[in-house]
Amino acid sequence: MLFSRRAVAAASRIRHQQIVASSSLSTSRSLQASAGRTTHLHPHQQQQRAWLSSLNEPTLFPAIVNSDDAVDNSSSSDGSPIANKNLYDDHMLRSDVRTMGTLLGDAIALHNGEDVLEKVEKMRKMAKESRALQTDGEERLTPMVDFVSNLSAKELVIISRAFAQFLGVANAAEAHQRCRRLKLDLTKEGSEGNLGALHETKRDSTAGVLSQFLNDKKASKEELFQSLVTQTVELVLTAHPTQVNRRTLLEKHGRVQKILNDADSIRDNGTPYQRQLLDDDLRREIASIWQTDEVSRVKPSPQDEAERGTLVIETVLWEVLPSFLRKLDAEMKSTMGGEYGLPLTASPFKFASWMGGDRDGNPNVTPNVTREVCLTNRIKAARLFEADVRELMGLISGNPPRGMDDKCRYESSAMDRVRERAGADSRAPFRSYLHPVATKLKTTSAWARQELQQLQKKNSTNGSAGELDENQPRATLISVDEVYLSKDELMEELLTVHQSLCDTGNAVVANGRLVDIIRKLSAFGLTLVPLDVRQESDNHSEALDCITKYLGLGSYSQWDEEARVNWITQQLQSKRPLIRAGTWNEAGSEECFTPTAKDALDTFEMISEQHEASLGAYVISQCTSASDILAVLLLQRDAGVKKPLRVVPLFETLDDLKGAAATMEQLLSIPAYIDSLEDRKQEVMIGYSDSAKDAGRLAASWAQYETQVELSQVAKKHNVDFVYFHGKGGTVGRGGNPNTFDAVVSHAPGTINGQFRVTEQGEMINQNFGYSDRAERTLDLYTAAVLAEQHTDRPLPTKEWKDMMDKLSDISCDAYRKIVRDDERFVPYFRAATPELELSNLNIGSRPAKRKATGGVESLRAIPWIFAWTQTRLNLPTWLGVGEAINEVLASEDEKTLRTMYKEWGSFRTTIDLVEMILAKSDSSIARHYENVLVSDPETMALGGEIRKIHDATEHAIMDLSGHKTLSENDHLLLRLMAVRNPYVDCLNVLQAETLMRLRQSEEGSSEEEVLKDALLTTITGVANGMGNTG
Repeated sequence: MLFSRRAVAAASRIRHQQIVASSSLSTSRSLQASAGRTTHLHPHQQQQRAWLSSLNEPTLFPAIVNSDDAVDNSSSSDGSPIANKNLYDDHMLRSDVRTMGTLLGDAIALHNGEDVLEKVEKMRKMAKESRALQTDGEERLTPMVDFVSNLSAKELVIISRAFAQFLGVANAAEAHQRCRRLKLDLTKEGSEGNLGALHETKRDSTAGVLSQFLNDKKASKEELFQSLVTQTVELVLTAHPTQVNRRTLLEKHGRVQKILNDADSIRDNGTPYQRQLLDDDLRREIASIWQTDEVSRVKPSPQDEAERGTLVIETVLWEVLPSFLRKLDAEMKSTMGGEYGLPLTASPFKFASWMGGDRDGNPNVTPNVTREVCLTNRIKAARLFEADVRELMGLISGNPPRGMDDKCRYESSAMDRVRERAGADSRAPFRSYLHPVATKLKTTSAWARQELQQLQKKNSTNGSAGELDENQPRATLISVDEVYLSKDELMEELLTVHQSLCDTGNAVVANGRLVDIIRKLSAFGLTLVPLDVRQESDNHSEALDCITKYLGLGSYSQWDEEARVNWITQQLQSKRPLIRAGTWNEAGSEECFTPTAKDALDTFEMISEQHEASLGAYVISQCTSASDILAVLLLQRDAGVKKPLRVVPLFETLDDLKGAAATMEQLLSIPAYIDSLEDRKQEVMIGYSDSAKDAGRLAASWAQYETQVELSQVAKKHNVDFVYFHGKGGTVGRGGNPNTFDAVVSHAPGTINGQFRVTEQGEMINQNFGYSDRAERTLDLYTAAVLAEQHTDRPLPTKEWKDMMDKLSDISCDAYRKIVRDDERFVPYFRAATPELELSNLNIGSRPAKRKATGGVESLRAIPWIFAWTQTRLNLPTWLGVGEAINEVLASEDEKTLRTMYKEWGSFRTTIDLVEMILAKSDSSIARHYENVLVSDPETMALGGEIRKIHDATEHAIMDLSGHKTLSENDHLLLRLMAVRNPYVDCLNVLQAETLMRLRQSEEGSSEEEVLKDALLTTITGVANGMGNTG
């Protein structure tokens, strides 16, 4: 039970109060009058309550039944002991959630009153009872609807906060639960004779893949070794606005997980005092969470987003990555033999970022913003490496032993280099050798900060930005000659120390902390994360149009594709620049150069200034032709970029995907472009979000699959290696899949080939990498998946299956567009029945919700498109069109073919199962409630009814094809989680619909409007926490 009441004793007996509640958000009451009215505590009593020992309160340390069935007399927070050690972890999750819920209830009662808590509990009970009715009709919500209609605006805020905060801490408990299970699994594996570094018994762990593939003779040791040492997963962190929780709350949830982890470590042998400290820590943290504002009041800047994005590297991945690689090395040696260890400088993982570089539709990302972020990243990287090197200096303070003749027993050129710098008489040569390295890293950080401060001062309107002393003599400024700009220079020095240690009989020392630093340098370099630059193709065309007009050549925009390609090709073969640098910013240039063109040209000028590895790729969104790609290459060369960024076309819409092969065929037929490719490698980005918004999930999935197959054939024809960059979001509607391993392996054969580049966006960054155990598991999943993909036989679909997919795609796309594009009632329905219009108030991202200020759904970004439907739990973009296609084929002579495809073709089955999972999480009765409350137009209301009928028909079609009697009937974890969460999300949905109605009727600028906005944003956060994702 949540928020249930607890019997209370008199104030004089408060320390002896017996805990009898059994709820997730039950509350340890302060004091109550016997008549049931809340009494006010005397200050002394309040102080007494505040200092209550946590051992007399809900605790993280419930009793556990021992193997001999002897039960400790203490109990869990619901009053019952944990019953069986085999179910230890499942019981502990429930106990943790109950304990934190109880503490949250305490905070609510203390700070907002018993009456508020009673209302929260009353609504929770209504939701539980409505779910127990097992009816899908909207009438089950009536008691809650009537209840919230009588709440004041402030009560809407507080009650919404209660449910949202509970789901937030419940998420923290579930995240810790996953980590707890991973630890238990490893402990079990170790006891059964396995190494226990990674999960050998899991099919989706690298250790499991190695063991299985060797046992089944799917690959030899040499083949698996070569795959592991050459494959690369590059994770690109993006600032897509899908993380609704404030950083402050994420940090608090992280501390909650640490407390839970610490509690596990002392559960069996800790002292009462140690347990009391952790119980008190948890109480303090939960109390602080309740008093923390969950609404972001200020929109983040791109610099803020970049700062938050790299935080996960600084605080988690910086140590988790080398730890994982050490475990991978151990598993490789254990499974395949000692000679098959991970090479020292192998880079199974690389990292990049769009934060500060992605300017597509975001006018806030300027060239100077990118300059700032690049310098900030260098500051962070230098500081991190300096700390590591200084730590290493303390660890390798020894001196290789000498013989009686005072000569070193080992001859080594590496050691000679060490002594040459350290001095022949140095008693700690390795430390002495590394001291200048640490100093130079410190200087590198200071140089980057100096450059950042000068940039900020230059850009400041009042000339006061930064901390650089104006009176500082120019001669004392740090020169680039004094710093590390290339990771190769630092790598050479670290490898020298490693080799010298190995050569002098200190291999065990060499392979300690030093190896971790070398592997960090391989993965992160001296820029921490190189930035990709992304911009729309139209901006480049506009820049070239201004240039051709300025040169008197006519209008580039008016030329056809052939003329554009021919002109750009000619310019690429010429060494003469098109225009003089800075021409576009000279006085009077406004007549020839538009603001958009100036920004584009300034961006290329910025690119030309950046030092090695600051930037990665240049991604062209809305790419539709070969000239779009050639234009970026030309503009880079014209700006004087010494080593042009690799140019990456992003194919997003259905038409773009279908035309991608022809575009790349034309491009690769141009010798000037082929010559520009480094190592004949071409990167191509596949857009999952916008293609699904454009055509629906099923048609988009097939277009993405088929496009990659066709592109691979083009690459093979031209002897070029294609690397695919997968632009996926966290939700299924944006290409996401919670099963990372199967998602990777289900890609079209011959398209990954050991090189997998993928975006990690918004809330998924924190979910996958916010905590060390989860981050390590994510790295393991990616490594295992890319390895397994290379050695898993997955033939391409037969012509019969391809024809069937074409048919399904056409039917589903037509059905999807018939509603979304062609029905004039749809846009009014979407904007009335969802909080789409209000989402911009969330302040969770620096970019606007639309690429352009005008336009309808077509101009709306994919994230708010998915976000809005997730809030109402209809999840329309994921399933619309799928049911129509399946039903039509099942009713035709092709039924057998379709059923065979589902059983035998993994990629197709994965797509259908994902849609089924989303339908299991959906609730059309909630969507109907939003319609009844918010939609007034009869015709628009009628469309809602039609859509819900399609939804129900899609459910039946999916179950017919899968053979399931209920949706996702084999996904027991999902069903259990949804059964627990649904009542609380129901409450938030009812609160949100009521708040939306009042907000849209409120007087603009009134005090009540501001309160209602807070209530709405709180419910949005709560629903996102409950559903597990946003956009």
